[in-house]
Amino acid sequence: MKRGFYTIMSAQFFSSLADNALFVTAVELLRTGGAPEWQRAALVPMFALFYVVLAPFVGAFADSQPKGRVMFISNAIKMVGCLMMLYGSHPLLAYAVVGLGAAAYSPAKYGILTELLPASQLVQANGWIEGLTIASIILGVLLGGQLVAPHLSGILLGLDFPLLDFGIERPAEAAIMALVPIYGLAAWFNLRIPHTGVEMRAMPRNPLALLPDFWTCNGRLWRDRLGQISLSTTTLFWGVSGNLRYIVLAWSAAALGYGVTQASALVGVVAIGTAVGAVLASMRMRLDTATRVIPLGIAMGVFVMLMNVIHSIWLAIPFLIILGGLGGFLVVPMNALLQHRGHNLMGAGRSIAVQNFNEQAAILGMGAFYSLSTKFGLSAFGAITVFGLLVAVVMALIGRWHARNVRCHPAEMEHLLKIARSDHH
Repeated sequence: MKRGFYTIMSAQFFSSLADNALFVTAVELLRTGGAPEWQRAALVPMFALFYVVLAPFVGAFADSQPKGRVMFISNAIKMVGCLMMLYGSHPLLAYAVVGLGAAAYSPAKYGILTELLPASQLVQANGWIEGLTIASIILGVLLGGQLVAPHLSGILLGLDFPLLDFGIERPAEAAIMALVPIYGLAAWFNLRIPHTGVEMRAMPRNPLALLPDFWTCNGRLWRDRLGQISLSTTTLFWGVSGNLRYIVLAWSAAALGYGVTQASALVGVVAIGTAVGAVLASMRMRLDTATRVIPLGIAMGVFVMLMNVIHSIWLAIPFLIILGGLGGFLVVPMNALLQHRGHNLMGAGRSIAVQNFNEQAAILGMGAFYSLSTKFGLSAFGAITVFGLLVAVVMALIGRWHARNVRCHPAEMEHLLKIARSDHH
């Protein structure tokens, strides 16, 4: 691997680490500030907001400048979001600004790999990026939990800088201030990313000109008989996984009586399960057999509902590892199938933009639904039941949709699977 690749990896790791720690500290900031439960649940859809709104534009923006500079600007926006959270802005608004930075970061992060590395190293590079991202999620939620714990927050609040008064009085505020330098470190790595020499493509004078092409690509992927199945599955998966971080926090408070520090460790446990499931799937599954994992999605919905009967940490840990494992095994082959169909239909960049739009829209929609359910008095247990039922039913419908495609369009399906088989080999 080229040296620039390791610089990209370092930047990605620290940026994602801070994102995940910030989520936990923002939950604690709202909790200790007396905000209602629904506002804490609303952090998840607020982060996804700009991913959805800007999906047609961020890819073109990433292609118009050197990718390292785009990633630097994105991290600078995240730092602004942190400072807004500390100094007077509502945490939900400030967290949406951090989401704006993340939305701009995503296409640059994946796009630079194709510019920097030969095609023969792309699978390996994506594996490294995904592995590091999962590690940063686990370490990030643990870091966030520890930063708001009494011992560490006491040390942070006790730090005294001569002539400087940051006006920080609460543990969650001290934790957020501690994350600003981590974003700064990620931004420093961004500045060290080498120029790849690839020609920049200017943004159109009127950015709205990007919309028709985006909607055409979106429609094309939804009409493709394998694309629609993989896209609907990954969309549902990320809608659930994006919100599962908060659901696990809420459930562990209600079922186990845990505070944010202990509960954040359980979010890490789910991520470990996801990593194990993803590795197993990458070893055992092929592109042309990817749709066989659909029943695992139904099982995942049932498992989410079963969380309600668990009240012991010794049961909770293996249970959450299995829940994460089901998700990891489900999403890897479906993601590969989606990238394969997207690449054949419209090219990788546009396909990633469409995928991001649909998946983040699911996080936004499901998060808004969960947040509103909580606002209107539904308990954590009730919301988990509704969520799990939704997943199981939708996955069962996706399974029937695929079976109908196979039954009604056998020649077309055989042709698509033949392409997948040849691409896999």
